[in-house]
Amino acid sequence: MKLFDVYPINNIEIVKGQGSLVWDDKGQEYLDLYGGHAVISIGHTHPHYVERLTQQLSKLGFYSNSIKISLQEELAEKLGKVSGREDYQLFLCNSGAEANENALKLASFANGRKKIVAFTKAFHGRTSLAVSATDNPKIIAPVNQTENVVFLPHNDVDALKALFDKEGNEICAVMIEGIQGVGGIQVASDEFLQSIRSLCTQYGAYFIADSVQCGYGRSGKFYASDFAGVDADIYTMAKGMGNGFPIGGISISPALKPWHGMLGTTFGGNHLACAAALAVLEVIEQDHLMDNAAKIGTYLIEELKKLNHINEVRGRGLMIGIDLPEELNQVKKNLLFNHHIFTGEAKPNVIRLLPALNLTKEHADRFLEALNKELKA
Repeated sequence: MKLFDVYPINNIEIVKGQGSLVWDDKGQEYLDLYGGHAVISIGHTHPHYVERLTQQLSKLGFYSNSIKISLQEELAEKLGKVSGREDYQLFLCNSGAEANENALKLASFANGRKKIVAFTKAFHGRTSLAVSATDNPKIIAPVNQTENVVFLPHNDVDALKALFDKEGNEICAVMIEGIQGVGGIQVASDEFLQSIRSLCTQYGAYFIADSVQCGYGRSGKFYASDFAGVDADIYTMAKGMGNGFPIGGISISPALKPWHGMLGTTFGGNHLACAAALAVLEVIEQDHLMDNAAKIGTYLIEELKKLNHINEVRGRGLMIGIDLPEELNQVKKNLLFNHHIFTGEAKPNVIRLLPALNLTKEHADRFLEALNKELKA
């Protein structure tokens, strides 16, 4: 059997990681500013993380949600505290797409409506409704196509108000990333998020903050939408939640009431996943990683803006997009193969930085030096 060929891959096999560094099977060291796509939030093989998972695995790896799992309650309490949403409710699943799928289903159950508002360049996942709310027709299979999703221009308050004026009583939910990832690190303005909150409240729709990539402290606040000073009804999360162990979740306003069978999952909230997620939150809290993300992120953004040949620098905290002109479309590849630095990308030519939240200034400077050399080449 061969692997189904779905990703273009670099011919590099990473076999070891520590902090923001990884090594391939030939012993070559790399600086990881990609974090496996924003997944590695507290660094590779963090000692506390390894200990938490190892201890749990030695006791019990899995049992189903048919029994009491105290780790889930412990995780909900810690997540509520660190995120500042102690009165919210937690549903645990396994991935970001699953989190978004359940969030949309929950909103529709709650108000009985079908129409979903999403935005240009949005990416919400690959499951049926999540992918329909993703602005990429290429990955929407015919069976996923629906007339229930409306796409509006990103950050366009007037277009949003016009739609609500016309169809507000039919709108189920508005789903938005506080900072778009796949869309090229596009930051939702505070005014836009505040308008979403106001209009959803006015018309009985639900505000879903997709925080799968931009959440978990990456922006310098727990959820990127927190900068706007408003609360969403539902927050979705996954990538940085387990530092590599698959886990997703939705944080749900107390106004939304559950009933048995409304949502369900086999693997969601399993013992190992909860141990991983607890370790992440404990390290974020104890090591003040949101403060570090804000500090090092601000430093990187300020220094990047001083460099020549960059169209624009976007982002907040340690979620940064470097928009380059087309003639510099080899820079990301050169950073990897000439300087041994992993970064992400967004089309057409944006370098995405999604490092661990405990990235050091020394490693930030190592990247800045390498990038400056490539821009001058």
